[in-house]
Amino acid sequence: MSLDLEKQLLEERKVKAIEKIAKILDNLTLWFEEVDKEEWGERIQYYLSEFLSKKEETPLSGIDLKKKKKLKKDA
Repeated sequence: MSLDLEKQLLEERKVKAIEKIAKILDNLTLWFEEVDKEEWGERIQYYLSEFLSKKEETPLSGIDLKKKKKLKKDA
């Protein structure tokens, strides 16, 4: 195959992939709009608090976030 034909085929594949991604994002947007947010409020708060507590436990460059906050206060 010639180089120009390969480039054209690659561009077509890129466009098709982007179109698929756009379609999936559109479907996700519609799903989020249909979700009963009142029902999910407490559940989301729980998972968010769990995520944040796990994040605080995760070392950041060898320094725990709580220690880092303490270092900032002491400075």
